[in-house]
Amino acid sequence: MRVAQPIELTEEDRRKLEQQSRGRSLAARVVLRSRIILLAAAGLQNKQIAEKLKVAPRMATLWRDRFNKLGIKGLLKDAPRPGHPPSINAELTASLIEKTTQSTPANATHWSTRTMAKEMGISKASVSRIWRAHGLKPHRVDSFKISNDPRFAEKLEDVVGLYLNPPQHALVLSVDEKSQIQALDRTQPGLPMKKGRGETMTHDYKRNGTTTLFAALNTANGEVYGLCQEKHRHQEWLKFLRMIDKAVAADKEIHIICDNYATHKHANVQRWLERHPRFHVHFTPTSASWLNMIERFFRDLTQNRLRRGVFQDLEQLIMGIGDYIDKHNLNPKPFIWTAKASDILEKVTRARATLDNRRSA
Repeated sequence: MRVAQPIELTEEDRRKLEQQSRGRSLAARVVLRSRIILLAAAGLQNKQIAEKLKVAPRMATLWRDRFNKLGIKGLLKDAPRPGHPPSINAELTASLIEKTTQSTPANATHWSTRTMAKEMGISKASVSRIWRAHGLKPHRVDSFKISNDPRFAEKLEDVVGLYLNPPQHALVLSVDEKSQIQALDRTQPGLPMKKGRGETMTHDYKRNGTTTLFAALNTANGEVYGLCQEKHRHQEWLKFLRMIDKAVAADKEIHIICDNYATHKHANVQRWLERHPRFHVHFTPTSASWLNMIERFFRDLTQNRLRRGVFQDLEQLIMGIGDYIDKHNLNPKPFIWTAKASDILEKVTRARATLDNRRSA
């Protein structure tokens, strides 16, 4: 008769197995396996263990062999099983991904789960699962523009250097205009939010004029200087610079980061800057407004105050913007710039190469 392989236990193993065999908080299968090994260590054969514990002999054989190979940890988890073979193989998955990224349907600009499912002959749930696993979102599109400024690297290092290593005893201001801010009034009063329904607003509106916000963000502490004006010519730009000149202590140098808008380079502005040598202007590269930190504040202003705001006249709009800036300055928080100039330059270089390849294709 075939004799089962004997099991020898150390004192520590025996104590652990006895503890597991009596455990009430452990899974029942772990308790049963521990009892099988204890009986096997006592000299019982697999058939005897099966009769005693009311299990199949092959189960006793299985866990005796597993313990001899892996020890106690082999009793805690089942061995991995191959499972059901996938109905969608790797070749079909690769074909779906290629079609998603390299083509479009005949009558649309992008694929949907239903159109792709019909094209590939699988369920839309399978398409959705594959897209999700590979981070594909055909319904979304992101905007971009690569700067063609010949001095891009130089301007990039200059601006990022001011963010990451600002000069001592100086103020670094990120400055820009937010133009054509509309004072919009809805044609009918909206309904307040309630349980099961969000706030409502009419889709149409009445225009009550526009204003331009000139704003400067102190990159060190997040404080904002703001001035609303009717237009955004060089005269208004000079008025804003004079306001900054009065607001900032006379013993501080002022470094201004702004874009290449013609107003900022007007001859009258240049003459004024020559008469005020503590002002140092740093221009961002063309088509790189994302490099100007004030844009982040403009986004918050739009999201939190303007997009759903109702303004019956221009004065209400200007007062609303002023109140938002005043409350922001009660507890200002700076935006922390973390990207290094070298990392940004590397990404832009890769993007330019990809764009050039697509143009030549």
